[in-house]
Amino acid sequence: MSSESAKTNNPIVVVISGPSGVGKDVMIDRMIESARIGFHFTVTATTRDPRPGETDGINHHFVTVDEFINQIAADDLLEWAQVYGNYYGVPKKQVRDALAAGNHVILRVDVQGAKRLSEIIPEALLIFIIPPSLDVLKSHLEKRGVDTEAEMTKRLEAATEEISQASLFDFTVTNEEGRLDDTVDQVVEIIESESQRIPPRKMSI
Repeated sequence: MSSESAKTNNPIVVVISGPSGVGKDVMIDRMIESARIGFHFTVTATTRDPRPGETDGINHHFVTVDEFINQIAADDLLEWAQVYGNYYGVPKKQVRDALAAGNHVILRVDVQGAKRLSEIIPEALLIFIIPPSLDVLKSHLEKRGVDTEAEMTKRLEAATEEISQASLFDFTVTNEEGRLDDTVDQVVEIIESESQRIPPRKMSI
């Protein structure tokens, strides 16, 4: 999924991570709507079931476990991981094609995926999104209404661990309650600034 704005001479890979429920998806959707910079949101492959309102090829590529394993065997994935019992992976060709077209590439992954991507693409830009508090995060998870109490507890425990690793990222942005546009502005400004850095970040994929 790509924005329609101008392309850039120095496209970079932007890795966005954060706890489940922090608002990464809605933030990225707002970035796409704003079309302030040219970028491509990489649609990841996953073996989990679609949530209400999700569309195959837009939110994720929903595949079977066998199909996912075949992608691993064919070396079609830049990075992959198993999270909460489901597989997630980043299609390699999408990333290469988007960079070649002059678009920044937005990758939404979990913390362990971000770590691996930082090893695969050392000069990728890593941005971590955090909630203003765990209470706010819990409220978001409750409103989403897709987790059992046990699953929610597991996600909150994972969030605490993930937030403790925020220092591994280049930038940390707090998604304040009711201030989504401010969060989007901060993230876009970081991407614009880092893409103009001298010497430029080199994307080797």
